[in-house]
Amino acid sequence: MPAAVPPPWRTVVISPHFDDAALSLAGLLPALPGPLAVVTVHGGAPAPGLPVSGWDALCGFSSAREAYEARRSEDARSCALLGAEQVLIDHPDGPYVREGDEPAGLDPLLRSLAPGTRVLVPLATNQPDHEAVRLRAQRVLAEAGAPEPWVYADLPYTGHLPEWGAPGASAALAASEKWGTAYQRLDRTHRLTVRHELTLSDEQWAAKREAVLCHASQLAALAAPAHGAFLDREGPLRTELIWSAEPRATT
Repeated sequence: MPAAVPPPWRTVVISPHFDDAALSLAGLLPALPGPLAVVTVHGGAPAPGLPVSGWDALCGFSSAREAYEARRSEDARSCALLGAEQVLIDHPDGPYVREGDEPAGLDPLLRSLAPGTRVLVPLATNQPDHEAVRLRAQRVLAEAGAPEPWVYADLPYTGHLPEWGAPGASAALAASEKWGTAYQRLDRTHRLTVRHELTLSDEQWAAKREAVLCHASQLAALAAPAHGAFLDREGPLRTELIWSAEPRATT
C-alpha cells in the first residue's frame, strides 16, 4: 500500500473555536507561507436532542444544531476571505461534549503533516479550553518528532493587557498577575521569542474586520459583558503577535 500523501499546507493554524483564527490572526495570515489551513478543534456537530447551551442562546440561537450549522457557515465565509482551507475536527463545542471526551481527531491530522509544516497554537490567555488545545497539540507534535508549534496571542483575551499594542508587551505579560498567567506557565518550560508582531494598517484592519464580521452570531455575546468595544478601530484586535517556543533545557 502506498504511503499516505501529507496535506499540502505549509502553515496550519489550530483554532479552538470557529472564530479564534480570524479574531487573532487575520492580519498576519497573508504574511505566513501558504497553502494555509485553519483547523477548528471544536468543529463537530452536537449530538441530536441536546438543549441549546447558554452561550448559544445568548447568541440568539434556539437549538444546538442551528448554532452549529450557522457557525460552520460563518467560518467557511471567513476562511475564504483569509485564503485558508477550512478544516473541522469532529469534536463538538464544550457545552455539548460528554464528560471525558477528548478531541482525538486532532491527533492523526497533526501526525499527517509534512516535515517543515508550521503549526500555530493559541497562547490561551485566561481560557482553559484554549490551553487544553495547545497542550494537546504540543504533546502530539513532540511525540511525532515534529518541531515545536509557534504560539499566537488569542484575541481579544490577551488584548486586555494594558500594555497590549505597545513595545514590551511580552515583558508586561511576564509580569501581569491578571492577564499573563498562561504566558508565564509557558515561559517556565519554553523560551519565547517574538517572530511576528503587527499593528494593522487601515487597509489591513478593514480586511480583518470583514473576516471577523463573518462570525456575526458571536459578536454581541463577546462584547457583553467581558470584552466591551473590542471592535473599536484602536482596540485589542488591531495588534497581533506570534512567538516561537523553544523548550528550555531540563536539569
